[in-house]
Amino acid sequence: KIAHALDYVGVLCVELFVLDGDKLIANELAPRPHNSGHYTIEGCVTSQYENHIRAILGLPLGSTELIRPTVMKNIIGNVNKKAEVHGLEEAYKYPEVKIHIYGKEECRVGRKMGHITVTDKTIEDALFKARYAHSKIKF
Repeated sequence: KIAHALDYVGVLCVELFVLDGDKLIANELAPRPHNSGHYTIEGCVTSQYENHIRAILGLPLGSTELIRPTVMKNIIGNVNKKAEVHGLEEAYKYPEVKIHIYGKEECRVGRKMGHITVTDKTIEDALFKARYAHSKIKF
C-alpha cells in the first residue's frame, strides 16, 4: 500500500522487528537495495540489485527463489583505525564462503565494513562456515 501510494518503482525494504511474543514493528523503510537483502547476491536466482534495475527500467522481474540454504553475516568494525583487512586466507577455508569487503578507508567501532555470505546444503552448515569465516577476519 505504501509503495502504491507513493507511486514507487524498485526495491523497497521494510525492516521489521519481532518483539516479545508476536508483536511486530516496522523499524525502517528503505527505498533501495538494503543490507538485509545482501544474501540475494549469491543465494537467490535474481539479486535485489538486479531486480531493482529491472523494475526501474520497466523490465520483467526475475525470480527471487532461494537457490540453496543461505546465511549472511555482517562484518562490523570493532576498532577505530585505518581499514586494513587481515585473515582473508583463513576465512576462505571453505569454498562456499563469499566475502564482500566494502573498501572503506577507515574502520570504526560499529561501522559495517562488509559481509559474508555462505550457501550450502543445510542452513546449519552455512551458519557454521559463516561464523568460522567471520572469526578469522580482523581489521
